[in-house]
Amino acid sequence: MHTAEVLADAYGRIRECVHGVVDGLSQEELDRRPAPAANTIAWLIWHLARVQDDHLADASGRPQVWTAQGWAERFRLPLDARDIGYGHTTEQAGLVRGVPGADLLGYYDAVHAQTLDIVHGLSAPDLDRIVDASWDPPVTLGVRLVSVVSDDLQHAGQAAYVRGLLRSG
Repeated sequence: MHTAEVLADAYGRIRECVHGVVDGLSQEELDRRPAPAANTIAWLIWHLARVQDDHLADASGRPQVWTAQGWAERFRLPLDARDIGYGHTTEQAGLVRGVPGADLLGYYDAVHAQTLDIVHGLSAPDLDRIVDASWDPPVTLGVRLVSVVSDDLQHAGQAAYVRGLLRSG
């Protein structure tokens, strides 16, 4: 397997999980918190898509799908268009609501398509390129790509767990 194939497979697993979580849920289920301060499925999916969009766009020098393709306007969230959900309070996370499942999946799929376009052109030497020198050690493209996979799979797993809680009781 080549570098691009491994990365495409990893990001494809995120997509499978996202679709498995969101498909068939009502708006009420997407917006329901399983506990008063817990994150909703809508917030978890929006956040993981925003992180992937933000981090990969930055690393590749491309515009974010969120703004370039009009998703920020479509979602109409009372948040800054640059917001990716990092460090959100319970109140801020609660602002991500009323977004139809089709829009959550549409945005995620648009991010996924750009991600695949980015990773398909990569080779092993590309992974050593520094994409963020503000850390010690500096962050390479390879580390950034793996970090996003890790973060997104954790949030997708959390969303799957919330779905199970909502559907079990």
